[in-house]
Amino acid sequence: MQVCYFASDFHLGAPSKEQSNERERAIVRWLDYAATDATDIYLVGDVFDFWFEYAAVIPKGYSRFFGKLAELADRGIQLHFFYGNHDMWVKQYFTDEFGMKIYANPIQLTLYGKRIYLGHGDGLGPGDRGYKFIKLFLRSTLCQWAFARIHPNFGIGLARFFSGKSREGSEHEHQFLGFEHEWLYQYAQTMQQKDPHDYYIFGHRHLPFSLPIERGTYFNLGEWFHYQTFMKIDSETPQYFTWDGQHAHSYDPPYGKGK
Repeated sequence: MQVCYFASDFHLGAPSKEQSNERERAIVRWLDYAATDATDIYLVGDVFDFWFEYAAVIPKGYSRFFGKLAELADRGIQLHFFYGNHDMWVKQYFTDEFGMKIYANPIQLTLYGKRIYLGHGDGLGPGDRGYKFIKLFLRSTLCQWAFARIHPNFGIGLARFFSGKSREGSEHEHQFLGFEHEWLYQYAQTMQQKDPHDYYIFGHRHLPFSLPIERGTYFNLGEWFHYQTFMKIDSETPQYFTWDGQHAHSYDPPYGKGK
């Protein structure tokens, strides 16, 4: 029996070391909870507020998180990692250490007879041309080669500064913007006309909600600054939960509004 867990937007490393460490401990306890029956755990982007792998250097920290991933991998749980807009510079470290499957783009999978379209969600849907151009540049081999030439003491600090800046001006992230302005909803609607799926599951948006589309449903996973939400699929119907740091509770995602 396949049992899959989905979570995104941990943003480990932000906004401060103390707050990140507290969130990391809660995430590790959640991973222990998921491991009681999980066959697969999907981390759907922005797990880190910033990540870059130099040839022989990785950002320090996250030791509890990495230790738990290694333990779960050793127990035979398949781990999955999606690029987010904050951690698109993941390379081979997670695959080498944890046997993780790494995805640069959305994927399609089938669980319990249901077709699912799964991805972080950044750069999808109408508009936001500026970010889409920047995304292409940041993912380029040239950009990553150039950044690798910068000493880690400066490069990682600089990148973390801009990662923090990217969250400024996001005062609407906990508000439903209306069907015409929710770009991932619009993307799912368009996709549904071309290649229908039963479920669309994204992160990135930070607001956990569920919206119906024609012959399907769009879910957003939310984030772990405020909501601590995740999804579980062990039957035909996905289930939402929230994590209080120690226990999971059923969560009824809001429809067209904030928490």
